[in-house]
Amino acid sequence: MGVKMTGRLVGATGIELKHEDSGSVIRTSPPADNGGDGSSFSPTDLAAASLGACAATTLALYAQRNGIPLTGVSFEVEKLMHLNPRRLGRVVMRMKIDSPCSDEDFARLAEAGKGCPVKRSLAPEVEIDETYERG
Repeated sequence: MGVKMTGRLVGATGIELKHEDSGSVIRTSPPADNGGDGSSFSPTDLAAASLGACAATTLALYAQRNGIPLTGVSFEVEKLMHLNPRRLGRVVMRMKIDSPCSDEDFARLAEAGKGCPVKRSLAPEVEIDETYERG
């Protein structure tokens, strides 16, 4: 069973996305350097942020399933674009993991995050520079 999402143009260039199962709504707009107003996440911003969210979710699920204590996860993501053709070029992600776990379990958590589905779905041309550290 798949997950259905819908989208529609709002204004001149904005997009409203709706997650049909939950009813959640996200709006996007093009960045100012591409003719938009930069008033919200751009679609490529969402792609980069999705990498961080997916890695954090994946490692949290791994911790839960394997009895590894996890008290918090936070991350920063920086998106860098290539201009010709315009596309994601590089994503720099810094993940902070708060856990009193052993070094061995910490390494397992980091490996779980590095194997997230979003990362495996990005084109191989997108450079991913990821760091996992204790928070």
